[in-house]
Amino acid sequence: MADLKIRTRNVGALAVLPPGGLPAVTTPTGGTVDVVTQVSAPGFSPLDLLHASLAACMVLSARIAATRLGVADRLGEVRADVSGEKAKDEPSRVEAFIVKLEITGDLDTAMKERILADAENICTVSNTLRGAPALRSTLG
Repeated sequence: MADLKIRTRNVGALAVLPPGGLPAVTTPTGGTVDVVTQVSAPGFSPLDLLHASLAACMVLSARIAATRLGVADRLGEVRADVSGEKAKDEPSRVEAFIVKLEITGDLDTAMKERILADAENICTVSNTLRGAPALRSTLG
């Protein structure tokens, strides 16, 4: 079995909600996102960010899977269209995520299915969502 390579990155997010304003989110590495709350406002809502995390992780994991399978040179564009079904009961949450992965390139259906399966197992976000991680909130 291949050795697992662990790369560390300073991860996390800080959201700041100014009085009367909207949240601004920053990462320890300097990334920024302004959060929107109106249904018609362009930009990312908190749920959009959750869906975006899964989508980005899946496409990157598909590339990793193709590399491990020795077919990265035949891999074309990879798209992950992520949607979700919100629970109808309390507490407010996403009950199911639906990931539609589209893979182009010189690959047959069986290989594309293998890349999808491997990507889902590689993706830290999908593994986290399936694993029901502990959530600890404190006052700072």
